[in-house]
Amino acid sequence: MTHTEFLKDLAIIMMIAGLISLLFHRLKQPVVLGYLLAGMIVGPHTPPMPLVTDVATIQTLAELGVVFLLFSLGLEFSLKRLKAVGLTAIVAAITEIVLMIWLGYQIGLAFGWSEMDALFLGAMLSISSTTIIVKALEELGLKRQRFAQLIFGVLIVEDILAIALIALLSGMVSVAAVAGTLGKLGIFLVVALLAGLLLVPRLLALVARYKSREMLLITVLGLCFGFCLLVVEIGYSMALGAFVMGAIMAESRQIKQIETLVSPLRDMFSAIFFVTIGMLVDPAVISQYWQPLLVVTVVVVLGKVVRCSVGTLVSGTDARTSLKVGMGLAQIGEFSFIIATLGLTLGVTSSFLYPIVVAVSVLTTLPTPYLIRASVPLADLARRYFPSSWH
Repeated sequence: MTHTEFLKDLAIIMMIAGLISLLFHRLKQPVVLGYLLAGMIVGPHTPPMPLVTDVATIQTLAELGVVFLLFSLGLEFSLKRLKAVGLTAIVAAITEIVLMIWLGYQIGLAFGWSEMDALFLGAMLSISSTTIIVKALEELGLKRQRFAQLIFGVLIVEDILAIALIALLSGMVSVAAVAGTLGKLGIFLVVALLAGLLLVPRLLALVARYKSREMLLITVLGLCFGFCLLVVEIGYSMALGAFVMGAIMAESRQIKQIETLVSPLRDMFSAIFFVTIGMLVDPAVISQYWQPLLVVTVVVVLGKVVRCSVGTLVSGTDARTSLKVGMGLAQIGEFSFIIATLGLTLGVTSSFLYPIVVAVSVLTTLPTPYLIRASVPLADLARRYFPSSWH
């Protein structure tokens, strides 16, 4: 693959994504949906010929989008906020994951799939998409509302539990092994946070004295990617590393300047990420497996809305906020792709499972912005009819 061909692919992606995002903005529709449509247009499955040829390199760029999205989320979600929503996030995340694994497993068995296909399907359906939710809340201007902070807390807990789930599916079937994995992760996060809070704000303050935007940006990116590399080498998620470093930098006095410097990079690479998801949609697989695809999509949306709402409610949050949290978490995304890839790599799942989960991710992403918008009037409507004790 020559540099000219890569540049051509990148130019096609950015031009089509730009045109469609402009159209969606004029129509007052979420831009993230435009990126997905752009991906379907330029993808390898769109006749008569694919417009993008170097899909692997584009997917590598898309991973940078995940890093910048999670890093930006960490910058806006300080450790104090995480502590404030900790119990609610843990209860809601655990109840959601347990229920969705069970539902996915039952759906797989009902369609006559193997037990491993059914088990992996349940795991894929259990984790909501951090990147999609962050983008949707950002476009709607709701990231600083209380229910959004609860959603971010649930997503953090889900990402941590997803690491243990991946370890379990990789062959660590004993409870003790999974508990050990979580214990090591907890120790690592505590040490990283303590060391980071002692060193990173001081380093950023030192760099800021030179009043060079370029120097500050390079330092921030160096710390972000360096910590991501450390986390990956230890065996954890790159996205988790990006979020933790963002949360550490959120405690520095240069936080506003850092957000301003990083936002253009986040917007560019996150757009490539969503376009890449759209490129993975294969119409042939969708037409062949339309029945399980439709069932799984409905179960994901309804199951997550109900279970996340209930999990948030029983932790002590009011019914109105709980419903808004549940409606914001009704989709699957990047961790589902990782689990699907794991099944193929281990040779324990069927080949049709990956395109199905990608299609479900797209179909559940489409209503996400509308569900978040509808959560407010629906919560107000529910408040009129639910008993006062529920309020």
